Amino acid sequence: MKIQNKMMAECLGTFWLVLGGCGTALFGHVGFLGVALAFGLTVVTMAYGIGHISGAHLNPAVSLGVWVNGRMSFKDMLLYWVAQIMGAIIAGALLLVIWRSTGAEGTGVFAANGYGAAFQTAAGEGYQAISCGGAFLVEALLTFVFLMVILGVTDERHGNGKFAGLAIGLTLTLIHLVSIPLTNTSVNPARSISQALFANTDGWSACGQLWLFIVAPLVGAAVAGCCYKWLAPKEA
Repeated sequence: MKIQNKMMAECLGTFWLVLGGCGTALFGHVGFLGVALAFGLTVVTMAYGIGHISGAHLNPAVSLGVWVNGRMSFKDMLLYWVAQIMGAIIAGALLLVIWRSTGAEGTGVFAANGYGAAFQTAAGEGYQAISCGGAFLVEALLTFVFLMVILGVTDERHGNGKFAGLAIGLTLTLIHLVSIPLTNTSVNPARSISQALFANTDGWSACGQLWLFIVAPLVGAAVAGCCYKWLAPKEA
């Protein structure tokens, strides 16, 4: 498959993840469980829709973990990152258009990720004021688990590839159930970038905390890539 096709697939898939997941958070009024299911479903649908084209990473952290594990080239990883971030930002911009069409003033948190007391106040009821260190640990740890599942179920030696999309989607759902009240759940730098660009609330800056939601998932993914390589080495 040509890299251009893979990039288009990643752009489309990440667009859908942000539109479906963050769109549900913004407009769905379904609570944390509903938002968690929405993110999981976006991954399941794209895994079966475009997985045969690009692998349906939909996430720079996933691409990094796959590269560290030796399953893609560094060049392709960077091109995937470009496509994923573009797709996420386009989705975020369209959500902004829809948001403004409702007559709402400002954007507030806009489903962005954050931590601390200022974020808790801005995000509202149900959120907890986790520290910077705690947020980093949560995001890195949950991304690590996410990548271990992804690398395991997509391992060609696994033999149950047709169920990979379902396993990955359910894992992402569980991850959101754990961490939405803490950080609004990132585990995906592209998803964090797309919403931070458009969030606008007094007393808290999404862009000011964005670094954590880029670095922590990448750290967790890189560790998972190394760990899976050690845990399940390919036979010489």
